[in-house]
Amino acid sequence: MAVVNIETDWQERAACRGPHAAAFFPPSKPERRDEKRLREDAAKAICAACSVRRDCLNYALNVGEQHGVWGGLSEAERRAAIRG
Repeated sequence: MAVVNIETDWQERAACRGPHAAAFFPPSKPERRDEKRLREDAAKAICAACSVRRDCLNYALNVGEQHGVWGGLSEAERRAAIRG
């Protein structure tokens, strides 16, 4: 298996760092569909103003991140982007 060198220094400049980071990932308990939409919308609003959004999304796509909002896209949106 080849090791992929993925640059991660952008993470230090990410707008999602800090106490609101929980909005980017599902809680440990089940959440209702409307709760998930509100959480993801809040995360995407933070992403919209982030200077490293593209780096974040590229990272998530390159490593196959399956959980959370990365680069302004949810899990389902990233899967759709990969499918083309």
